[in-house]
Amino acid sequence: MSTFNGKVAVITGAGSGIGRALAHRLAAGGARLAISDVDDHGLGETASRARSLGAHVRSDRLDVSDRNAVLAYADAVVTEFGAVHLVINNAGVVHGGEFLGMSFEDIERVINIDFWGVVNGTKAFLPYLIASGDGALVNISSLFGLVPMPGQSAYVAAKYAVRGFTESVRIEMLAGRLPVTVTCVHPGGVKTAIARNGTSNAGADPSGNAELFDRTLARTTPERAAELILRGAARGRPRVLVGTDARAAYLLGSVNLSAWQSAVACVVSRLGRRSSGERTR
Repeated sequence: MSTFNGKVAVITGAGSGIGRALAHRLAAGGARLAISDVDDHGLGETASRARSLGAHVRSDRLDVSDRNAVLAYADAVVTEFGAVHLVINNAGVVHGGEFLGMSFEDIERVINIDFWGVVNGTKAFLPYLIASGDGALVNISSLFGLVPMPGQSAYVAAKYAVRGFTESVRIEMLAGRLPVTVTCVHPGGVKTAIARNGTSNAGADPSGNAELFDRTLARTTPERAAELILRGAARGRPRVLVGTDARAAYLLGSVNLSAWQSAVACVVSRLGRRSSGERTR
């Protein structure tokens, strides 16, 4: 995106998937990058490709749930680059299973990374975005931040929280006439490793959910998602819906949330019965 030529962009969760695609697209557009992840190998691959595209890249292992580490990271990035113009809080994890089978530790892990990671990144970098005079904050929610889904209660809770938090920060920037646009992104099914790398309730087989996601839901490529996200950020849009599934879910949930919940419950129940029948054959 030529809009970000010469600008400094910060991306968390850049070791794979959407984060990697964002980094490579920004690198090709002339941006300078500060990228991070907990996956050292994946992050190294992202950084190598971005540098081959001509970008100045800072690469750090960063746990976004570690508030002090994120605050120190923001200071270090600004010390190196002199400013920050774009921050994309993208890092996230999933945990599948019915709520009754989740441990508190399972729930806390998802909330700490998916919600508090976004809050930590926003709190650490927002003053620098304002100081740049031309800042853009992008927080990644989910389709599940628009409509609820069974078997993902912790993830849904975190992504709804990201949506509300981000929209509130946007209003504050508008009310204060501060030079930062704020965008909340809701990806639908994107072909990434997030489902395969997710955890599940004790005794459950996570591979089943991952296979279902990859086979039936993951319709959008990370590259297409990155294109839509950066276009929305460049235009200062308040919301970006990635994929026809995200757009459809948003419309259906807005029209009749009760009908949406009943329809999803019916589908999940049928899938559960079919899966049980297949296992007993």
